[in-house]
Amino acid sequence: MSEILRWLFDLVRHVLRTLDWPLLGALSALMAIGLAVLYSAGGEAQGTRLVLAQGARFAVGLAAMWGLSRMSPVRLRGWTPGVFVLSLLPLLLVLFIGTGKHGRHWIDLKLFYLQPSELLKITLPMMMAWYLHREPLPPRIKTVVISCVLIAVPTGLILLQPDFGTGMLVAASGVFALLLAGLPWWWVGVGVGSVAAAAPVAWFWFLRPYQKDRILTFLNPENDPLGTGWNIIQSKIAIGGGGMAGKGWGQGSQSHLDFLPEHTTDFIFAVLSEEFGWIGVAVVLSLYLFVIARCLWIAIEARDTYSRLLAGSLGLAFFVYVIVNGGMISGLLPVVGVPMPLLSYGGTSAVSLLAGLGLVMAVRAHRPVHGY
Repeated sequence: MSEILRWLFDLVRHVLRTLDWPLLGALSALMAIGLAVLYSAGGEAQGTRLVLAQGARFAVGLAAMWGLSRMSPVRLRGWTPGVFVLSLLPLLLVLFIGTGKHGRHWIDLKLFYLQPSELLKITLPMMMAWYLHREPLPPRIKTVVISCVLIAVPTGLILLQPDFGTGMLVAASGVFALLLAGLPWWWVGVGVGSVAAAAPVAWFWFLRPYQKDRILTFLNPENDPLGTGWNIIQSKIAIGGGGMAGKGWGQGSQSHLDFLPEHTTDFIFAVLSEEFGWIGVAVVLSLYLFVIARCLWIAIEARDTYSRLLAGSLGLAFFVYVIVNGGMISGLLPVVGVPMPLLSYGGTSAVSLLAGLGLVMAVRAHRPVHGY
């Protein structure tokens, strides 16, 4: 009996050896908190259904994480160009057959809805790492220009949907790879200046009316408190109402009395703030900080440029997701429809996030391999 147990233990240890347990532990805590808050936000009518659906998505994401963590970065690097091109095809397809509230963001696959832009949160950092590892670093002007083209193609397709929030997050993941490759900061200044100069053009020629409303609401939400400003006003009320220790699990008035829209998706962090207070917020932000720090530590310990840039850019992209959603629900940034990682209800985003962190684990697991 003891030999059987020892054999089973060795088998499990071998199967799970590529997982990074500190990182997995923090992610598991975030997923557990997310399911608890989601159940509360959904209420008695929908809570169980939402938790079961999100739990199934987490299971798919964890399976993808485990599978990708077992792949050598050398193999991943060889597959990267093909994977990147294949991920662009659904972005083109969604422009013709996609569905969405303010455009074409999703492809209805009957069993579930696929958001193709989420795939680029993984494949663009992979492609940037693949290209930059082949070039002399720090990057020269030619390298920067080609990198900008690689970033612009998927970002442009996402903006055509239109999905400004996801487009900027995808672009940021590519820019982070450039920064980690040693891009001089004066290039960053040029980029920021170019964006600022193009802002008036974008306002008059490219932004949709609802996108303009979001920016105007960000500047003055009280200007239309019962219309466009309602979401952010109610979100700030929920955050402030939680106080230090919160009102208690399931006791949040803003969500349970339907004052807070999108309380299971984009604004779920406001529900957490109201029910668990600043203590709960501090715990969740500490877990997020640990995940980001762990990704960057794995990137530092990586043995080659591809692995270092891939792990680092994915970790920094995770940081941006948290900052953008946190700033959005607190009124510090415009509302752009970016979910809070592993808390907001949603399938494609959760699966893609966990799959991306599986790539980070692959970098860690295969670091000692000779010749890597």
